[in-house]
Amino acid sequence: MARIATLPILSLLALLATPALAEDNPFAPGWTLSPMGSTLGFQSVKNGTKVEMNNIATFGGKIGPDGKASVEIALDSIDTHIDLRNVRMRFLFFETFKFPTAQVDVTIDPAILQGLNDGPRTFAVLPFTLTLHGVSKDMSAPVSITKLGPDTVSVASVGVIPVAAEDFGLAEGVAKPEDAAKVKLVRVGSVSFDWIFTRDGAAPQVADATMGAAAAKETRGAFDPEACATRFDTLSQAGNITFRSGSAKLDVAGSAVLDTLLDVVNRCPDMKIEIGGHTDDVGGDAANLALSQARAASVADYLGAHGVATARLTPKGYGEAEPLVPNDNDADRARNRRIEFKILN
Repeated sequence: MARIATLPILSLLALLATPALAEDNPFAPGWTLSPMGSTLGFQSVKNGTKVEMNNIATFGGKIGPDGKASVEIALDSIDTHIDLRNVRMRFLFFETFKFPTAQVDVTIDPAILQGLNDGPRTFAVLPFTLTLHGVSKDMSAPVSITKLGPDTVSVASVGVIPVAAEDFGLAEGVAKPEDAAKVKLVRVGSVSFDWIFTRDGAAPQVADATMGAAAAKETRGAFDPEACATRFDTLSQAGNITFRSGSAKLDVAGSAVLDTLLDVVNRCPDMKIEIGGHTDDVGGDAANLALSQARAASVADYLGAHGVATARLTPKGYGEAEPLVPNDNDADRARNRRIEFKILN
């Protein structure tokens, strides 16, 4: 997630790097982040020593004439170079079905640009606000700003920018992929970037055209069997399909993940799926079995109501018979109350 913290810095710096320092307003008429030639990457570390390099494919940003800049990052476009890791990062860590984007907001001080009077490059520490996973935090990062032409600037990170999972309510987001992959993850990510900004009107702007889900990986067409299996397994581990206490009525808070589930089911059209309901050990065996069956049926009904052929869906209740962990405390009981998906063909 550290990856995202870098983003804001880039956009802001690029804005500051406006070459026309003699102008009364160096930010006029506005600047746009260009995805062509721009990069945003992050490092994650597992089991203490294994460093994995990743990137974010889709982002867009603007700097207004008032020096206020905003950059939006599509988290579904995270590319770890391995489909299974991509899915775990999106569904388990960032919970992109609830928080699809991260945003960086900055107000740039024109004084930062004064260093460009003495040469093509200057350095600055840029303050910004990062909003990630529903949490906003004020941060800062060192950047270099380079004039590439009269209407083009590069803003790049100096070193890496650390982002701590706990600062953005992502501690559970770390624990879920750890449990799924049986690894230990460092809870701080490192972000680096090199971004290009162009003055509005100087060249065709394409950032807005590529921003959003349409530019994320694998957003169209049917998945192959392996990709289907990966997604159903990860949705089972996500634990975000929830119900009212003691009820089979779907919780409104889980509607976003249900939409993601519907997308996966529709893009695996040849798959027949078991929807398994599981409970903790609170209450009697028979009551838990009936509740788990009713909850599984509620998920099947949701999918059926949205066009999925009911012949493809088999709801099944397991009650408390197959716990993931011992029912020793509230946290573990919550893990055992779940909906799981199995491919039947």
